Amino acid sequence: MSKIITTEDKNRQAKLKAFDRLLTIMDELRENCPWDKKQTIESLRHLTIEETYELSDAILDNDPQEVKKELGDIILHMVFYARIASEKDDFDIADVLNAICDKLIHRHPHIYGDIKAADEEVVKQNWEKIKLKEKGNRSVLGGVPKSLPALVKAMRIQEKARGVGFDWEAKEQVWEKVEEEMTEFKSEFNIENGREINKGKAQSEFGDLLFSLINYARFIDINPEEALERTNKKFIKRFQYLESESKKDGKQLTEMSLEEMDEYWEKAKKL
Repeated sequence: MSKIITTEDKNRQAKLKAFDRLLTIMDELRENCPWDKKQTIESLRHLTIEETYELSDAILDNDPQEVKKELGDIILHMVFYARIASEKDDFDIADVLNAICDKLIHRHPHIYGDIKAADEEVVKQNWEKIKLKEKGNRSVLGGVPKSLPALVKAMRIQEKARGVGFDWEAKEQVWEKVEEEMTEFKSEFNIENGREINKGKAQSEFGDLLFSLINYARFIDINPEEALERTNKKFIKRFQYLESESKKDGKQLTEMSLEEMDEYWEKAKKL
């Protein structure tokens, strides 16, 4: 009796066929294209970083078609890295895929083992504990990449500390810390009193304030990196409106008063 091929089977076959097509094209490009033949893992690095930020932009813009396009670019890079590594007999794409499968199975003992995990928080705690054993880090924070942007790094530091139980118990406690840091900063570095500011100390205290705000954002389920980027985009949109509309009226920004600029800014806020 022949097996009945379901829609799910056909979908899986289509996905495997598409991935096989990409592998074939990658092989052809690596062997025949002058640019692709020259690339190394090192030369691709900065391009991969750029593609990752482009994906981030597409996600923030809520543009599914752009997300699809950027995901394709990133998958291409992953296949490219694996192809280059295979030429040196370091590893190939099968090794990459099997390694991530093995890691996922190992880090989800509540699915593939006999560990119980009642909620997401327990899953994350187990993940960090397993990861710490795997990598042999001397510190829970050892896995945080040094080159991460500071705001993202602060988030990861806090998440990893929480993974081993080092965290505030309630958001109210975190907000008290925010207010405490804000009060300290304001009282010590209040420009109204005319005292010269110790820049080094001010920078340190401002960092403490930002760190506490990031902590609070985490407690109320706000991604501070995403929140700040959305504000950046909002500011850019409004400022560009100010530029374009004032230009239409024959005005130059450098010759306008702040009050004149504010008129355009208020109009931009209503768009």
